Amino acid sequence: MEETREKEFVAMPRIGDKAPSFTAKSTQGVINFPEDYKGHWVILFSHPADFTPVCTSEFMTFANMEKQYEEANCKLIGLSVDGLYSHIAWLRTIKDKIEYKGMKNIEVKFPLIDDVSMNVANKYGMIQPGEAATQAVRAVFYIDPEGTIRTIIYYPLSIGRNFDELYRVLIALKTTDEFACAAPADWRPGDEVIVPPAGSCGVAEQRMSASDPGVTCHDWFFCTKKLSKEEVLKKVLKK
Repeated sequence: MEETREKEFVAMPRIGDKAPSFTAKSTQGVINFPEDYKGHWVILFSHPADFTPVCTSEFMTFANMEKQYEEANCKLIGLSVDGLYSHIAWLRTIKDKIEYKGMKNIEVKFPLIDDVSMNVANKYGMIQPGEAATQAVRAVFYIDPEGTIRTIIYYPLSIGRNFDELYRVLIALKTTDEFACAAPADWRPGDEVIVPPAGSCGVAEQRMSASDPGVTCHDWFFCTKKLSKEEVLKKVLKK
């Protein structure tokens, strides 16, 4: 029985799966997910507990960057297994009392889900018994406008997330979709992207032909193409 229960706790959806649906109360009202977010990218993320320092630093950073995510047509949704009144009190404390790294008077406007029942956390595999049986780890799910999970990132309770990387992943996902390419290591807008070898993934030979001066082939399987920062941002922002 214990083995079965543990498997239920750690079960999680995979990249490429449809995001599990749920209805839940939040600091911004009731959420019907993913129906309420159709047409938007979503970052659904969990944190271990309200009124904890690492989580406070994370929520301040996410709230401070929310406009950037909005410009990329991405909604933020937070979650912990705390109750609604705890969420409200914690977010008020952040706004009224906490100053950190030049951030102050930070108002968290995106919803924070009440998940005392652990219903949503269990559906998304956010409870990892080996780390904590009563707290959600720092999970991050990227969900596209069609409700498909595109990326999953996990952090332990003791380490805060890298928010530059979280934003970079979002822009990279949208860029690879828009331009039918891949993003190499450490890619950022303005860097070269990787184009698939000719004839693969439905990509025409023309993309790698000598007539395209933007393509550089390091070998038959490794070709890159120039893609300006302006071209990328024009495509991926507000879409």
